[in-house]
Amino acid sequence: MNPQPSDNSPSTAAVTDLHPYARLTPDHVLDALASVQLYGDGRLMALSSYENRVYQVTLEDGQRVVAKFYRPGRWDAAQILEEHAFAAELMAAEVPAVGPMALNGATLHQHQDFAFSVSPWRGGRQPELDDPEVLQWIGRFLARIHTVGAAQPFVHRPRLDLQDFGVASRNWLLEQQVIPLDMQARWREQCDKAIELIADGACSTCAGGPSGLKDARLIRLHGDCHPGNILWTPLDEYGRGGPHFVDLDDARMGPAVQDLWMLLSGDRRQRTQQLGALLDGYEQLRSFDQRELALIEPLRTLRLIHYSAWLARRWQDPIFPLNFPWFGSSDYWRGQVDMLIEQIEAMQEAPLMV
Repeated sequence: MNPQPSDNSPSTAAVTDLHPYARLTPDHVLDALASVQLYGDGRLMALSSYENRVYQVTLEDGQRVVAKFYRPGRWDAAQILEEHAFAAELMAAEVPAVGPMALNGATLHQHQDFAFSVSPWRGGRQPELDDPEVLQWIGRFLARIHTVGAAQPFVHRPRLDLQDFGVASRNWLLEQQVIPLDMQARWREQCDKAIELIADGACSTCAGGPSGLKDARLIRLHGDCHPGNILWTPLDEYGRGGPHFVDLDDARMGPAVQDLWMLLSGDRRQRTQQLGALLDGYEQLRSFDQRELALIEPLRTLRLIHYSAWLARRWQDPIFPLNFPWFGSSDYWRGQVDMLIEQIEAMQEAPLMV
């Protein structure tokens, strides 16, 4: 049985039909597409997405498209259009990224309360990350993404930094009294230790390397490059296939290693082998600053803290209590304390080296 949220955590009773997405009905989706002269035949399939609402829609001519309805209040129009421009740059450089289609001369559209975009549908499965050749292939394409990303900075989209992902997330969770009282002091103690380590750069052990995240070279990134955002298709008779990258919704300024570390899993030996294969491919096309490897565990720690705040901030969205019923319990926060302790230890160890 899944643990239920405590009295100090988000409550499913607080979730109401007043959430904006409650108004995003199938008819609303089809009407939005019709407003840009795309006419669905009635077949809609919701795709896996928590931050936004994303649907595969079959049109009357049999073509399939993906309609993405942006979470109200998350990004402003300038930030969304900057993501679209980055996707267009990648596609112009023949990087296999999936970006929005220009319809009526625009990639961002508005229908009633929702901003939305439409992209071509692309099939595929998650890549086999235990295959070194697959990792090398992904590494080469990440290098190409970063070559485009390094050409100019984002102006409107944020940076991946300690303040936003760490300090602000910690403060919000404490101010909103999300954490049960029996775990609050323990969580805060370990979170403070982790943030202090990252702020001081004490977790960086590479001689001459960046003293911490604040000194790393920042480029435009995919930002959320986990296996679920890479779709793999087998090679056809013409040699076409391989990875293509989807969902640039979290694109932001950050160090290049951010787009690599989420593809690593397993024990230290396995992660070292995976990293070696990724970098073998990456460095065929672009040099990689090995000193950034010292940022992997700080970045992992910031994601851990930010993830809890993200869940809590989204709790009024009915899809979150349904899919994360374990969130908010004392057991959940006890697990977070344990993971923070592990991360504090990991940040003080020598970084992965290849």
